[in-house]
Amino acid sequence: MNVRSGDTAAAMTTNPGHVRLPKERMALLFAVMLVTAAGNTAMQSVMPSVGTRLGIADVWVSLAYSWSALLWVFMAPFWARRSDRRGRKAMMALGVVGFIASFSLCGAILHFGLDGWFSASLTMILFALARSFYGGFGSAAPPAVQAYVASRTGRADRTKALSLVASSFGLGTVLGPALAPLMIVPGLGLVGPFAIFALLGIIVLVLLRTRLPDDDPGFAARGEIVTAPFGATSDAHWADDDSPDEPHGAVRQHEGADRLRWSDTRLRPWLLAGLVGGHAQAMMLGVIGFLLLDRLGLRADPDAGAGPVGLVLMAGAFATLLAQWGLIPMLGMGPRTSTLWGMGLAALGVLPVALGTSLHAIAVGFAISSLGFGMFRPGFIAGASLAVSPREQGQSAGIVASINGAPYIAAPAIGVWFYNHSEWLAWGTMEALALTVVALCVFAMDKDRA
Repeated sequence: MNVRSGDTAAAMTTNPGHVRLPKERMALLFAVMLVTAAGNTAMQSVMPSVGTRLGIADVWVSLAYSWSALLWVFMAPFWARRSDRRGRKAMMALGVVGFIASFSLCGAILHFGLDGWFSASLTMILFALARSFYGGFGSAAPPAVQAYVASRTGRADRTKALSLVASSFGLGTVLGPALAPLMIVPGLGLVGPFAIFALLGIIVLVLLRTRLPDDDPGFAARGEIVTAPFGATSDAHWADDDSPDEPHGAVRQHEGADRLRWSDTRLRPWLLAGLVGGHAQAMMLGVIGFLLLDRLGLRADPDAGAGPVGLVLMAGAFATLLAQWGLIPMLGMGPRTSTLWGMGLAALGVLPVALGTSLHAIAVGFAISSLGFGMFRPGFIAGASLAVSPREQGQSAGIVASINGAPYIAAPAIGVWFYNHSEWLAWGTMEALALTVVALCVFAMDKDRA
């Protein structure tokens, strides 16, 4: 049976103007994103305790992620372009393999380092090198998942579908640290999360290879394509894979065609919003664990901070779910509206986190910020997707994945450095970044239209 025609038939609903993925496939794609994101941030949640045990300064613990994040930024577009030729499924599998290799090696290195086999400095150097597998190869999965979904859903359903995909990555970002304390089990200690998430990665890899059909990388969603009403392309017409017509200003992505540029005027406001807002979120996530250790007087016993940190991050996880599974679909938010209100709420939530002295106050503030970030991320991702043509979805997904990874190169370490020198410098920077995105939405983006 022809894969492409079968894939299309499975995806089509009774409404010819809508193309949707089967729920089983969406669940599997959700799991790929959730496990990789949750594992990555679970690791980050235990690293402050690991750094304290090793006698490493806070800022150096944060910088240990920078090399991996830098590789992510450069490699994600490469893997996205390769997925256009090799298929999305192959790149998803490669990303999960990179995740498994990274977590297995990082866990082993930290185990021997904490047992005194390596010096503290050598342990962190080896840890940073092992993280290269995540940045270099793990970056293949998110753009492949996003392109798979975007090219198999109609524009009427794409914002909701991409919101679901983004919610898996966003949920993992906050849920991982909340689950990490539960994974610190006897015999494994602080490396427990590494071992458990490596095992979960193996399970996801097996399901991915056996349950997701092989795909034709040239597949493009068919039907009535409504071009982005908030970008440079505003005319709606019928288009399919064989049609010579494209949205006005679109770049045709045939073999040998020019690559989609980061400076493309259709993408520019969305990418800038994603980059600036992502830095605000990365700084918040980088600082929150150290903040709780200080505000709750647990610096002398950092392992005791795992519970309170987990509670705060769990509050953020529920807020993210509320935004991406509740508010966006229920209110029918378009990309600009979702991005604008999301960053406004994120800026509001910074205040109780900055001023709070109790666990309750900090948790409420972090939940408000997480609600905002949960609205912001799918907004800018959907905006970037809808701003370009169906044939450019793979390249757009790669660029967006780079934007998602770029803030984690230096923002967490910068946030921790600011926090250690002046708390108000850290909070003021986060506020300024969030309000910059609000201004960008107001002045540089067209209003959403039905």
